[in-house]
Amino acid sequence: MAENQLQYAPSPPWSARPYHRKWLLARADDLFDFFQVAAINPKGGFYDLSREGKPLATDNPVRGIHSSARMVHCYAIGHLLGRPGSSDIVDHGMRYLWECHRDQKNGGYFWQANDTGAVDDSKQGYGHAFVLLAASSAKCIGHPLADAMLADITEVIEKRFWEDRHGAIAEEFSADWQPVPGYRGQNSNMHLTESLMAAFEATGEQHYLTRAERIADLVINRRAREEAFRVAEHFSENWDVDRSYYHPNEMFRPAGTTPGHWLEWARLLLQLWVLGGERHAWMPEAARGLFFQSMALGWDKDKGGFFYTLDWDNAPDKRAKLWWPLCEGAAAAHFLGQHQGGDFHEESYRKIWNYIAGNSLDQELGGWHEELTEDGQPANSLFPGKGDIYHALQACLIPLFPAKGSLTKMISEHPLEV
Repeated sequence: MAENQLQYAPSPPWSARPYHRKWLLARADDLFDFFQVAAINPKGGFYDLSREGKPLATDNPVRGIHSSARMVHCYAIGHLLGRPGSSDIVDHGMRYLWECHRDQKNGGYFWQANDTGAVDDSKQGYGHAFVLLAASSAKCIGHPLADAMLADITEVIEKRFWEDRHGAIAEEFSADWQPVPGYRGQNSNMHLTESLMAAFEATGEQHYLTRAERIADLVINRRAREEAFRVAEHFSENWDVDRSYYHPNEMFRPAGTTPGHWLEWARLLLQLWVLGGERHAWMPEAARGLFFQSMALGWDKDKGGFFYTLDWDNAPDKRAKLWWPLCEGAAAAHFLGQHQGGDFHEESYRKIWNYIAGNSLDQELGGWHEELTEDGQPANSLFPGKGDIYHALQACLIPLFPAKGSLTKMISEHPLEV
């Protein structure tokens, strides 16, 4: 669908309109329905699903730790909303994380596992960030493993990953905790920021929030500010930007810059600003700058959608349109609109949801297309199917609650109004 050039009256915001709120909740229900039964692997963990909503593989498939943890987080949200069956999925995922992903010999959590044990036994910051999120969300619903996992993952992050001289975490270790040298990444630190805030909300322990503020200061207030509020992805061990970095895994470490992460940081910064008592004036300023740059440089003004990556001259590099930047854009636009107002944020919110409705929602088979071509046609060059509920579910639910904290906290404190 071509980019819609119409301008819309910005008031009142869509997120305040009962019809739009019901529409968002219906999309969230669609996602819960799509994953709730089909994704359950009876041998533990979760299947990655095809475009048709069937397991991509059933013969001892590999389970990634981030997928397991995200399912726990999302169905903890479902339980808080009152969705029947959600707590069973949380329990299923928590037990797989604790019994199969956790390295009971050396500590920490394996990146990938299958029916027989670790497939990739590396210890990665990205995966550990999501274990912290899962444990925090599970604690919000009183899961019996939550406190033990929260204590365990906190100790691992503090003792193994955290580098106090920088105020951020290292990226990767071997199974026996030998460091993998030469690289530091913002993506794992960004998701750890999200998880640290969730842990702070779940426990009230200040050290989680302090760590999150230090990461944000390094990655955004210093490094992204130096790049005119474009978020660099790849760094040396001393946190110098590495513009020439290349890795064959374009799903997790694409070259160049990734506007979807600028959007994600915009929302996280405003949440961090609120949780920290609105003390850091640079945070709302940076959130506004990140969002503006993402819309100015990352949005395809001819065909709509966000380009996956840009080069360092701000030209589109990987031109695919993925679902998760759209999700993060919608959530960020809502947060900015709630805190800073302005027609631009509301118009952007509507523009993003219009593109999602016309392109990303799979009206025939259910779920969301995780990857589209530049022209908005379904594709599977990076993502083989529909493996993730996390980004899309949060995009649907975040606008239904005050823009002041994580969904688990907001759902617990504010009745859902539609």
